[in-house]
Amino acid sequence: MTDLRATTTSPARVKADALVVAVAPGPELLGAAALPKALRSALSPAALEALGATGGADQVQRIPSGGAVAADVVVLTGTGPLAGSAPSAEQLRRAAGAAVRTLAGTASVALALPADDADSAVAVAEGALLGAYAYRAQRSRTAEATALPVASVEVVTPLARDRALSARVQRAAVLADAVSATRDLVNAPPNELYPESFAQAARDAVRGTRATVTVLDERALAAGGYGGILGVGQGSERPPRLVRVEHAPKRGGRVPHLALVGKGITFDSGGLSLKPAGGMVTMKCDMAGAAAVLAAVVAAARLDLPVRVTGWLALAENMPSGTAQRPSDVLTTLGGRTVEVLNTDAEGRLVLADALVAACEEGPDAVVDVATLTGAQVVALGTRVSAVMGDDALRDQVLAAAERAGEQFWPMPLPEELRASLDSPVADIANIGDRNGGMLVAGLFLREFLPGRAGNPGAQVPWAHLDVAGPAFNEQGPHGYTGKGGTGVPVRTLVALAEDLAQR
Repeated sequence: MTDLRATTTSPARVKADALVVAVAPGPELLGAAALPKALRSALSPAALEALGATGGADQVQRIPSGGAVAADVVVLTGTGPLAGSAPSAEQLRRAAGAAVRTLAGTASVALALPADDADSAVAVAEGALLGAYAYRAQRSRTAEATALPVASVEVVTPLARDRALSARVQRAAVLADAVSATRDLVNAPPNELYPESFAQAARDAVRGTRATVTVLDERALAAGGYGGILGVGQGSERPPRLVRVEHAPKRGGRVPHLALVGKGITFDSGGLSLKPAGGMVTMKCDMAGAAAVLAAVVAAARLDLPVRVTGWLALAENMPSGTAQRPSDVLTTLGGRTVEVLNTDAEGRLVLADALVAACEEGPDAVVDVATLTGAQVVALGTRVSAVMGDDALRDQVLAAAERAGEQFWPMPLPEELRASLDSPVADIANIGDRNGGMLVAGLFLREFLPGRAGNPGAQVPWAHLDVAGPAFNEQGPHGYTGKGGTGVPVRTLVALAEDLAQR
């Protein structure tokens, strides 16, 4: 884990292998007043232009310090275009993250980015920690090893001795740990991460906290009537699991209760509706929703948030075999609703159906499900913007939490006219419907399993559905604080949402 400290030491004197400064389009050196005159002269607008430093986002350049500062190397990191006179918190996160990520292999880094106020200082710290990540679990077994992440980061800020800032920086460290834990699970190969080992990972994750873990194995799932999870997992030699993780705050009395439900398909071959070979390459990431939910609950426990948070990890491996579910099979999900399986590759919604029912049986104040659910999400919103749909009020709360956290979400509708496409002649509902608007149809399917909807008994529970199919796994080049592979989306949004509910 990268060591993080804040310091009031002048950028000229701070001892580090590299000193990072920010450049905005123009080009313009930001925070120049705090830098020594010799460095300001060496990084004048004309000099920056001659170096090819544009200030664009993700542009990171190293130059010799020439003795102008104690560090041997000065690193220029671009912020991208500014909306005002100063970069936003997210621009600072990305600029710091891009620099620290690029500097992998460097032992110590000092960040002299604009950090004169607490929000900016925390953003720099958080971005640096998020950028200081590398998945090395398998690479270390070969002769070739990835460069070690930056070991030590110092954030240069006049607020370094402020206790309030220290508390917020500690929160940023907890969030970064949670994101890294999610990335580790998503990046793990499917021969090592499967339902049983994922359940054990959940037990390991809560050690040292007051959070608790309960695991339902295949026998308990059968006895309980979890037909969706069992149906998806029946084609694999590795049986499914339902894992419940709970953070209950120390203080007594009634506190808000947030239920989080995560899709945890540890590998998705498509089942008998087999995916093409190329479509399976990244399907180890189909458990990113469950990984994010686990990490968010653990973060809530480490922060001891005054809100009860329960996480439900619906874990299964979707494989073709002689025991796999078939197109036209009918499953009976928890609570008794029947589903005609028309496509075994629309499996995530089946495991979520069971887990949503189980989560809502406890009467939470809100329930949010998280899933790499549809390719249609990527078609509609690309690989960096997640979708959120559901009840208007909770959907808007998710959007507000995501905005503060620095994760991109976009609100999507649930058009009633698409619901008829899920009608089945033999069951209560089919697992696929109209291919047009497939992301929205999937959301409508999930809504059917909530209390107080579609004739289901019970009072309505506010609900939001997060489709993170594209943003949860980065197949393209690194950017900002995000490397290739698992991204950790939407852990920070879930924690921010829990914090919001705690303030009700």
